[in-house]
Amino acid sequence: VALVLRAPWATLPGRLVEPGVLTALRLSVTTASAATVLAVLVGVPLAVLLARVEFPGRRLVRALVTLPLVLPPVVGGVALLLVFGRRGLIGSWAGFSLAFTTTGVVLAEAFVAMPFLVIAVEGALRGADVRYEEAAATLGAGRWATFVHVTLPLVAPGIAAGAALCWARALGEFGATITFAGNNPGVTQTMPLAVYLALETDLNAAVVLSLILLS
Repeated sequence: VALVLRAPWATLPGRLVEPGVLTALRLSVTTASAATVLAVLVGVPLAVLLARVEFPGRRLVRALVTLPLVLPPVVGGVALLLVFGRRGLIGSWAGFSLAFTTTGVVLAEAFVAMPFLVIAVEGALRGADVRYEEAAATLGAGRWATFVHVTLPLVAPGIAAGAALCWARALGEFGATITFAGNNPGVTQTMPLAVYLALETDLNAAVVLSLILLS
């Protein structure tokens, strides 16, 4: 309500098409979408593993997957920096750095958002009726065919819900992004980071950016 009351409605149309606003919005949508795709590619198989496969250390794996939900985002950003930074565990060994790049933004957003997808898909898998999968196996379908033609359609609503939550969380990510990727306009400055920067220079711009995020 305060944002609506404080919004500069007279100058709002002009502010919405300012280059800085459009650039931050475009980058936010692009990186959040890429982070969601990455989370789906990694998270769905991980959810299947946690829901359907018994293996030593499964509780530990689940705890690690859900850790970003309770971990301060800034701490997550520091952890990513220590792994993928120029002097990080992987960065120094492989000779590259993802820190302070657009790819780093995607990685930071996927890191904090993927648990939402894994939890949703794992819950859908546990609630799915396994009799359909058993019937498919009885009719001669292999594991892959059963998964693609039976299991995936059964849990598709869970995947869609998890992906939506993941995208929304990625779109609003701030702490891990600014710590790991920085706040470089046009490269790593997403909408939340633009709001933070605008608060120091132009309150009306911060209000406009916040309204765009809410919409």
